[in-house]
Amino acid sequence: MPHASNSSSYSFPKRLYSGVELLLGALLLIGLGTLLTPLMASAANWWVAGAFYALISLLVLAFWPHGPLGWANRVTLGRSVLISLVAGALVGEAFIQAIWLWLGVAVIARLLDGVDGWIARRTRSHSPFGARFDMELDALLITLLCIGLIVEESLGLWVLLIGGMRYLFVAASLPFPWLNEPLNESFRRKAVCVWQVVALLLALTPLTSPFFAGLLALSALVSLAYSFGVDVWWLYRKASHHAPR
Repeated sequence: MPHASNSSSYSFPKRLYSGVELLLGALLLIGLGTLLTPLMASAANWWVAGAFYALISLLVLAFWPHGPLGWANRVTLGRSVLISLVAGALVGEAFIQAIWLWLGVAVIARLLDGVDGWIARRTRSHSPFGARFDMELDALLITLLCIGLIVEESLGLWVLLIGGMRYLFVAASLPFPWLNEPLNESFRRKAVCVWQVVALLLALTPLTSPFFAGLLALSALVSLAYSFGVDVWWLYRKASHHAPR
């Protein structure tokens, strides 16, 4: 996420504005969790969902210095509520007992990904924070779907590479700072991101056999590895071209 601003520009009133909106998000989490009783079947489900949302809220408070979140970021915050519920339902395999409901929540969280971007463009409120917030939630949702697939289909830990590749890329950028350079807009990158989620959702449905679930997960991993490979090679060539001779 972008660097947090210093205390002089991040005043208490602005922090208070953000805190109130995050508190409303917490109330939304409680309301939806109460309605989606099969997913929040135990105290452990609630604790995990609450912990995920609390961590997301702390990161928003740390990295958003402008007070009110704006409508685009509010939609993204709503996505974080749904994704927190997806995470909470993984505990005790509650999601398996209500798999269609769990998948429905995940689908809505994914569809809202297009809504916040549309609002940001229409209101001209696009920001590096909003883009990063959106991207990290995408990565988190994919990772949670991977965990669900391992639990439901027993495919093996290799499935975590689908969700973990984003975090490996971030870790690799520490010794190789050129990986932090901005990338051009890419239809290929967007298409691969969509296919990851679609493939994982299809693999998780009870209608899909373990064999085809494995094939779908493998297709997501291969396409993602290819996409990351293309981006890394492009960034490497760009860094080599600008390196002092």
